Amino acid sequence: MSIENISSAKSFGGWHKQYSHRSSVLGCDMRFAIYLPPQAGNGTTVPVMYWLSGLTCSDENFMQKAGAHRLAAELGIAIVAPDTSPRGDHVPDDENEAYDFGKGAGFYVNATQEPWRQNYRMYDYILAELPALIGEHFPVNDNAVISGHSMGGHGALMMALRNPGKFRSVTAFSPICNPVNAPWGQKAFENYLGPKQADWADYDSAILMSAAQPTGFTPALVDQGDADGFLKDQLKPETLEQAAKNTGYPLTLRMQEGYDHSYYFIASFIEDHMRFHAKHLGL
Repeated sequence: MSIENISSAKSFGGWHKQYSHRSSVLGCDMRFAIYLPPQAGNGTTVPVMYWLSGLTCSDENFMQKAGAHRLAAELGIAIVAPDTSPRGDHVPDDENEAYDFGKGAGFYVNATQEPWRQNYRMYDYILAELPALIGEHFPVNDNAVISGHSMGGHGALMMALRNPGKFRSVTAFSPICNPVNAPWGQKAFENYLGPKQADWADYDSAILMSAAQPTGFTPALVDQGDADGFLKDQLKPETLEQAAKNTGYPLTLRMQEGYDHSYYFIASFIEDHMRFHAKHLGL
């Protein structure tokens, strides 16, 4: 699989780079960003953290705003930030160009409905195609962790819950915890997956965590701001908390006083998340 370098910038002794490639899973050209810490190279491989961003975002938001490069350079962890949906003139979009569906809002699912199923297969892209591409072209090893924000927090938790052993740990900021009961999730799932709500459960973190078995537990850290305007209607962290209590899932959920949904919130606690991952990576 070939990739094309778009940009490169040195950062904290490592390199932040953007690449484009043709995705056979999504049927379009895709872009991703990677931060390679100074420990990578010269025969040394490093673990990788996949970061899944939220609605309207691209590969750029986290890399530019979160302040994660310093920690990644210190800890020796690569960061990969993919786009949030397929892109291109031929890729279908919401007819009203709504921010919460279509381009920029792939929800990390494999769509089954027309006209979305040809391109909107972000689950397979994040879980299989992108890691294979990263492993082929960069000095990373098989030790992976996953994180995300909002829609991406949903994606990170859901992928870790559905794939025990794939990731050493998972963290999320302000995740959509119970999308089958949230307007954002209901809109996306009905369009991508069809009207049968039974078909939505495989992509709902609260439902997945409520059925998790101890042999498949992945340590999880979730931060949620109590001043987040989406807290009650869209995010519903209490559903995740209850699911963890029911199954004994190793979830640490922290309500952070005064914080909202923004990247100021993420930047304030990204060090905790990076060090959480480092612990479970054995660094």
